[in-house]
Amino acid sequence: MGKIIFPLLLTLAGCAVLIALGVWQVQRLAWKEGVLAEIDARMAGAPVALPEAPTEAADEYRAVTALGIVGATELHVLTSGTAAGTGYRVITALDMGGRVVLLDKGLLPLEAKETPAPEGAVTVTGNLLWPDDVNSSTPDPDLAKNIWFGRDVAAMADALGTEPLMIVAAQMSPADARTTLLPIDSSGIKNDHLEYAVTWFGLAAVWAVMGAFLIRRTLQKD
Repeated sequence: MGKIIFPLLLTLAGCAVLIALGVWQVQRLAWKEGVLAEIDARMAGAPVALPEAPTEAADEYRAVTALGIVGATELHVLTSGTAAGTGYRVITALDMGGRVVLLDKGLLPLEAKETPAPEGAVTVTGNLLWPDDVNSSTPDPDLAKNIWFGRDVAAMADALGTEPLMIVAAQMSPADARTTLLPIDSSGIKNDHLEYAVTWFGLAAVWAVMGAFLIRRTLQKD
């Protein structure tokens, strides 16, 4: 029986580690579902005036309403995989008189890139967003062609002379006939903890079967 002590311990230790990882993912799933519920509550709440000093932790996805003036200067973010297809997200400045923020006006078709932008006063209802589009592999924008490859809030705010704060429009009056609004919803927020938990528990089962097979083979050698 002494021959099976090592494979038995190896099997039990491996199963314990894999099950612990699965349990951790289940706990993460509960945490993420709580976060998503809070996000949904912010999004479903009645729109409020733009907070004086909003933060990502407290105000991301919050429904807001604003009245301001948009100009002709736009930044175009090459975007694919949206409900409206491929095109350019239109980012412009919204001047509310005393405050100027970034406004995501939705998706502009590729062929409409050179269409003049409408100017004037608009009323916007949307959500605050701190996008995570940009990472270390994101190319630098092609400023000569006005093509960006992610919504870099800090760089865009610097380019348009606004606060580093973005509203993603869900409704806009008057509408920009060129664009299709891309309002935020929580379905696009990644939540794959259940899949990870199933994977870890599945690996624990496989490890247990392999361990049982190893122990059986060891006993058969006697």
